[in-house]
Amino acid sequence: MAENPDLLQSLPHVPEPVISGQAPLGAPATGSAWGKSPSTRDAREFLSGPLSRTSELLRIGRIGMEFLRGFRSLHFVGPCITVFGSARFEPGHMYYELARQVGAKIAGLGLTTMTGGGPGIMEAANRGAKEAGGRSIGCNIILPFEQKPNPYVDQFVDFRYFFVRKVMLVKYSYGFVILPGGFGTLDEFFEVITLVQTKKVDRFPLVLVGRKYWEPLIEFMKCRLIDGRTINPEDIDLFSVTDSPDEVESMLWQGVEESAIRQKAAPRRKWFLGE
Repeated sequence: MAENPDLLQSLPHVPEPVISGQAPLGAPATGSAWGKSPSTRDAREFLSGPLSRTSELLRIGRIGMEFLRGFRSLHFVGPCITVFGSARFEPGHMYYELARQVGAKIAGLGLTTMTGGGPGIMEAANRGAKEAGGRSIGCNIILPFEQKPNPYVDQFVDFRYFFVRKVMLVKYSYGFVILPGGFGTLDEFFEVITLVQTKKVDRFPLVLVGRKYWEPLIEFMKCRLIDGRTINPEDIDLFSVTDSPDEVESMLWQGVEESAIRQKAAPRRKWFLGE
């Protein structure tokens, strides 16, 4: 894969991830609070151990309804590329601008850009897609310090449970682009690569963007995971690394062609289902 060492230098530069406004430790760095802090109680209770049979049965119903709402909302969004990354990079930061270019490239392929719908990298990818005339989707997880949806999404869906949201982000996507981020981004990356490694999903493009940021993690995989025989040497080839939006576009297009999604019949709306 050709390297493009001059690309990041050509982008607007901010020395390190800048968090403006001195946000409190642990709070997202951009946007205004959405005022949904009590809304995660049900998810916390769900993971707190055995509860009454009645409450567990009711929770199964709520989880089922959340899946159903997600399926109905996203059934017609078209083939998506999901972009993961930190909520903490503001406009002007090199990673924000890089994600914005990636969103535009995805739109240029005729694909829908899907993100978590929040600020930072998510906003940048949605923004790039929107500015390029593409479709832009946000799948939000309700958290104690949640953000308003960024203004560049055409459709926005809230989810209470992380696992329901993850299913939606994988189910409708034919490729994944992972830009620099924190715990959530790492969780999403390893969730997806595990699904590919264990053949629970077909192999699709999985692209890490920001070579300098990801190199220490890749070295850890090589020196600890491969050397420790916890993964196979060929598992390191399940993803690609680049700094170039053009290379991202090329990798995604190859994956789109290989998955033959263009031959897949688009779902038809049923009027009697209120679609």
